[in-house]
Amino acid sequence: MPGASRPVGGPDLAQVRRVVSEIPGPRSRELLARQRGLVPAGVGAVLPVFVEAAGGGVIVDADGNSFIDFGSGIAVTTVGNSAPAVAERAAAQLRRFTHTCFLVNPYESYLDVCEKLNELAPIPGEKRTILVNSGAEAVENAVKIARAATGRPGIVVFDHGFHGRTLLTMSLTAKNKPYKQGFGPFAPEVHRAPMAYPYRWPGGPERCAEEAASALADLLDRQVGADNVAAVLIEPIQGEGGFIVPAPGFLGRVAEICRSRGILLIVDEIQAGIARTGRMFACEHEGIQPDLITTAKGLAGGLPLGAVTGRAELMDAVPAGGLGGTFSGSPVACEAALGVFDEIEAGDLLERAREIGDTMLEFLGDLSDRCPVIGDVRGRGAMIAIELVEQDGDRVPAPDLAARIAKRCHADGLLVLTAGSYGNVMRFLPPLSISDALLEEGLTILGEAIAKEATCAA
Repeated sequence: MPGASRPVGGPDLAQVRRVVSEIPGPRSRELLARQRGLVPAGVGAVLPVFVEAAGGGVIVDADGNSFIDFGSGIAVTTVGNSAPAVAERAAAQLRRFTHTCFLVNPYESYLDVCEKLNELAPIPGEKRTILVNSGAEAVENAVKIARAATGRPGIVVFDHGFHGRTLLTMSLTAKNKPYKQGFGPFAPEVHRAPMAYPYRWPGGPERCAEEAASALADLLDRQVGADNVAAVLIEPIQGEGGFIVPAPGFLGRVAEICRSRGILLIVDEIQAGIARTGRMFACEHEGIQPDLITTAKGLAGGLPLGAVTGRAELMDAVPAGGLGGTFSGSPVACEAALGVFDEIEAGDLLERAREIGDTMLEFLGDLSDRCPVIGDVRGRGAMIAIELVEQDGDRVPAPDLAARIAKRCHADGLLVLTAGSYGNVMRFLPPLSISDALLEEGLTILGEAIAKEATCAA
């Protein structure tokens, strides 16, 4: 309520689901009315409630409702909202200084973050890292570096991929609405290959990896010309595309195809990286050693920070002044990122991500056996999704069903997100700080919502 004391966030927040008003409640509706007069209509919200506090596994809104969080701000608050090490490090830095611009007066925390990413990234040899402000900016810089290092213009991306909303990253992104419609013309020299999407591969999942790899090789050799391509850019698990886990072996084949043609491999770890999948980087599940890796989202626990980490000779190919930005590598965001790494190590959060994934996959697998509308269950670690279809076996996307289930979950105090090129995927990204009790309660709410909207066996 206006003027009421605000709840304390972070891990001290009561870890309970609580629904005390309709969703959105009166205070949130009041703020939404204010928003309509201040903010463009193009800025929307999945769950239009205004947040007062968040931490652990819950989000509390302005009406006192407490939601179980299966979104983590789209994989940003992976270690938990206002996690102690993140909040404490950032607060201490705010008291020291807020900004100098690293390009004017550098500071040690920037180097500390780069050192950590260089140490952790599964890239062979000596490495370098540049810090930026966002995932889209990280992708743009990775493309700049690849073009500078190779002298080639072309970039190859994949169906269902999402890489950002700027001109270049919008061009790299596959989905038209809402990301590209009306915003053209787009950046040139972007070429698109089929994604090894096992559930929807025409030849079946058994042939998916090899046929998709053959299609990529054909695109490079016959349509574009491998000598014209600087890099292949791929998400090891597609995010907005619907948490598509490529067919086993496909990422390895992509790496081989790139290596044999002198093409760089850029792995976009913006949503899947930084402990989300049970490994620090999702490409580690397939043993991939890329040339460049982009990170953001979970890197700084909610503060704006992205990075490009790559082989030293590639990163050093850009002349002085060719990389950087006024706010890039903010000292406050750098300290927050160091706090994220502290939390991952102290809490053994890689193992926690695997435990959460095991729980979700077991529950959702059992649910899919009873509910024919669940066509596919997929993901790794705390990055899990279900793909909804009209009925078992037909694979006809069911976006309206996904929207109805999400709405029911929201009304019952569970924040969930949808995704996918067809809008029929429900994706789950709980913070690694969520308790087992809240995780299981959230899954139960999800199961009940699906049962109310579709026919499921008892």
